[in-house]
Amino acid sequence: MSQNLDRSQVLYLIQKQWKCRFIRPDRSDKTLKYEVRNIDALVATVVPHFREFPLISSKQADFERFASVCEAVKDGEHLKLAGFERIVGLSMEMNPSGKRKYTTGEIINSLRLDRRTVCT
Repeated sequence: MSQNLDRSQVLYLIQKQWKCRFIRPDRSDKTLKYEVRNIDALVATVVPHFREFPLISSKQADFERFASVCEAVKDGEHLKLAGFERIVGLSMEMNPSGKRKYTTGEIINSLRLDRRTVCT
């Protein structure tokens, strides 16, 4: 989540309520970002919150995909090729109008190339 500095208090309230992670400045857009990167904290705290209090916008569909990705990673699906491909697919469906550095195919192919290199 991000807020401009003059509205950052909401980030500190959320951090206090959820008791997890940190707030950092983003110099690229001069905002503060509240980040939770720990998969256990995401699944135990963030996902249940937004399931109990759904977003009132089209962002709810992105949240459901995000929640599925978090749960899949927590279950170790990302460690198997099929699970990783599913996670990449879900991730690419989120924020479809956003800029992407890599395509789905490039991500999957890079993993396949890495596995081939490691296994030989």
